[in-house]
Amino acid sequence: MKFCPKCGMRLSPINKKKDKKKIILLTCPKCGYEQPTTPKKLTLPEDTKQTSPKEKITIISKEEAKLRTLPTLKTQCPKCSNNEAYWWMVQTRGADESTTQFFRCTKCGHTWREMA
Repeated sequence: MKFCPKCGMRLSPINKKKDKKKIILLTCPKCGYEQPTTPKKLTLPEDTKQTSPKEKITIISKEEAKLRTLPTLKTQCPKCSNNEAYWWMVQTRGADESTTQFFRCTKCGHTWREMA
């Protein structure tokens, strides 16, 4: 975002033709000041990465599962009948719908979910 050096208003981009070429000028709507500019290629910040639809929802990765910092509760594992499991909640559907609660057995690591 750039500002007019004369009056301080925000400059607005406007397409104009000059010598049969299209150029983009930053123009002040108040005083008419014009500044030529060159379009920049849009790039994503370095910490942003493109993900495929399958990667958008991460349940819990293997590294995070090793940390064991999740809250626990008493519930029976359907695989080994252990009575304790870690739990967390994820918004897997629309924002207007309820969250999905996931469980991971503290003994065998089996993961299951419960729709709330």
